[in-house]
Amino acid sequence: MLVMLVVWAVVGTVVIGRLADLQWFGAKAYADRGEKQLVHSVTLPAERGSIFDRTGQDLAISVDQPTIWANPALVVDPRGEAGQLAPVLSLDAADLQNRLSRPAQFVYLARLVDDTVAAKVKDLKLPGVAVLQEPRRFLPAGDLAGPLLGKVGTDGNGLTGLEHQFDKTLAGKAGRLVSERDPSGRELPGSVQQYAPSAHGDDLVLTVDRSIQYETERDLAAGILSAHALGGIALVMDTRSGELLAVACLRATDPAKAVAAPTGPGAAAPATAACDKDEALTNVYEPGSVQKLITISGALDQGVVKAGDSLTVPDQLKVADHVFHDAEPHPTSRWSVTDVVANSSNIGTIELAAKLGKQQLYQYQRAFGFGSVTGLGDPGESAGLLLDPARYSGTSMGSIPIGQGIAVTAVQMLAAYNTVANGGVYVAPKLVKAVVGADGIPHATPPSATHRVVSAGTATDMTAMLGEVVRVGTGQAAAIAGYHVAGKTGTARKPNPNGAGYLDGAYMSSFAGFVPMEQPTLTAMVVLDQPTPIFGGKVSAPLFSQMAAYSLRQLRVPPPAPGDRLATAAPGATAAGAKGVGDVGDASTASTPPSPARTPAPSGPSPPTTAPGPRPVPNAPPGPAAGSASTTTAPKRQGGPATTSTLAGRSRPVP
Repeated sequence: MLVMLVVWAVVGTVVIGRLADLQWFGAKAYADRGEKQLVHSVTLPAERGSIFDRTGQDLAISVDQPTIWANPALVVDPRGEAGQLAPVLSLDAADLQNRLSRPAQFVYLARLVDDTVAAKVKDLKLPGVAVLQEPRRFLPAGDLAGPLLGKVGTDGNGLTGLEHQFDKTLAGKAGRLVSERDPSGRELPGSVQQYAPSAHGDDLVLTVDRSIQYETERDLAAGILSAHALGGIALVMDTRSGELLAVACLRATDPAKAVAAPTGPGAAAPATAACDKDEALTNVYEPGSVQKLITISGALDQGVVKAGDSLTVPDQLKVADHVFHDAEPHPTSRWSVTDVVANSSNIGTIELAAKLGKQQLYQYQRAFGFGSVTGLGDPGESAGLLLDPARYSGTSMGSIPIGQGIAVTAVQMLAAYNTVANGGVYVAPKLVKAVVGADGIPHATPPSATHRVVSAGTATDMTAMLGEVVRVGTGQAAAIAGYHVAGKTGTARKPNPNGAGYLDGAYMSSFAGFVPMEQPTLTAMVVLDQPTPIFGGKVSAPLFSQMAAYSLRQLRVPPPAPGDRLATAAPGATAAGAKGVGDVGDASTASTPPSPARTPAPSGPSPPTTAPGPRPVPNAPPGPAAGSASTTTAPKRQGGPATTSTLAGRSRPVP
C-alpha cells in the first residue's frame, strides 16, 4: 500500500510539473508553434515601376505571367502527378516528384511560364497543383538599349544596368496576406485574415529618345558588319543639357568572322547582338588622336600658342629614347595650329604639349573629366586610367598628349568634346530625366553639374579647327549636307590584355564631334573595336554622319542661317597643309590612304587676328559634381559677313 502511494505521488508530481511547464514556463513557445501551424503568411510581390524614354514610350514594363506551384500536403500521388506535369513543363519527372514530396505547403514548380502552358496545367486538374500570377519584366522594343536598361532576375530584383542602379526606386514595396489554415493547408472558414496591399514601384523617365536610340543601334550594327569589327559603341548627347539621347553598345556574334572580310560571292557577314553590359561606361580604351582636343585646347587656353600661330613640324621627333612619328612621312613643314589639328599630326601635338607642360596638361585632362566618374551613378562605371605627372617616364610627354598611355570610357570622351561644343563649360552627362511617384506626377531630376574648363574664346577657336578636320582633314566622311560639322578622328592601338605592349594589327577607331558647328545642338561619339580598315576617319566618321543626320531630323534642328559664322582668330587649313598625314597614334608601320584633292582657299585681303592671353589653369574637379556651377555659355558668334582669317597671304571665309 505504501509503495502504491509513493508511485502515485511520483506520477502526480510529474504530471503537475508537466502541466506547470505547459501553462506557465513553456506556454509562449508552444503558443508560437501552434500559431505557426495555424497562421500562414504569403508575400504579395509589388509591381515594378516602368522605364520610359523622354517622350513617354515604353522601354521596360512589368506584365503578370503565370507561375505553377504546389502544396505537397494536398498532393495525393507525387509520382503520378510528376509524370503528367513533366512533358507540359519540360522538366525532369524525378525532380518534380521530389518537389511534390517535400514536407512543405508551398513549392515552386515552374515560374513565369506562358499562358498556353498554364492552361494545360489547369486542364490536368491535379490535386495540390495551382497557378498564381507573378510580374515579369518585358522589353517592348526587344533588345533596344538592353545594356543600358539592364536585366531583372526571376524574383524581380535588378541585376544589371539601370534596373540594378535604381532597384530600390523601381522595386516598390511588397504586400502581405495572412490567413489561418488547417494542417492540410485548407483555409479555415470564418478565420481572421490580414491584408496589406503591395505598393507600386516608381517609374523612371530617361533622357534617351527611343527613335534616336533605334536608328543609332541600326547604324552601328551596319557599321560593325561593313567594317568587320568585333563590336562598337555609339553615343548621342544633347549639347546644352548633357542629356544622353542614345547609348548603343553592340558586339559581333561571331568574332572569328568579324576580323576577316567575307570572301567569295554571297559570303555571309556576322550578325550583331547587344553587349552584356554598358561598355560605354564600364570599359576603357586608349583614345588616340581624339585626345588631341585636350592637349591643343589647353595650349590655346594658356596662351602658349595663339590660334593664328604657325610652327615647324617634322614627320618624326625623338622624345627621351623613343622616336615618335606622324602616320605618313612628310617633309618638315610650316603648319598652323589648324593644320596640326586637321592633319591629326602627332608631332605638332607633341610640340604644343611641350610648351604647355606636363602639370598643366594633367590639370586640363582632369578638368575635361578624365580620371573621374561622370556622375551617372552606375556602380560599374570606370573612372579611366590617368597617370599622375609625378610618375611620368621620359617618353610620357610624347605618348600622353596624343592619347597613348591613358585610358578613358566613351562617355568621358563624349563629355570632353561636349565641353568645347558648350562654349568651354563641362556639363555632366545625364540619363534620368524624371521620376514618377505614386502621385503620377513626373518629378524632374536636378540639372547636370557644370564647371568651366576653357574660355569661350578658346572653345570657339577649337571649334573652328575641328570644323577644318571635317572640311579638308581626316574627318571628311563625317560631313552632313546642309550643316557644318566639327569633330576629330582617332585611331589607337589596343593594349595587350595579357601582358605589356600592344596587340599586333589591333586598333580602336573613333570619331567624336558636334553639329551644327555654329550653334551646337548634338554631340556624338562612335568607337569601333578592331575594324578594317583601321582608320577612324574611314569607318567611324561615316557612322557619325548617319547618326547625327537622323538625330537632327528627329529633333527638327534647322541648318544654320546664311552668314552665321564663328568669330574666331583660327585660320583655315590650307590645301598644302591638310594632307591627312595623321590619325594613327605613333604607328610608324601604318599607312594612310591618299587624301582627296583639296580646293585652295579663295584669295582676298586679310584682317589682323587675335587670340586670348594666358588664363588660370582650371582646377580638376574632385568628383562628378565638383566644381562651381556655371551658367552654360555659348561661344561668341557673329552674323552677317563672314569673318576672314589669314594664312600665307590668302584669306578664306571661316565655316
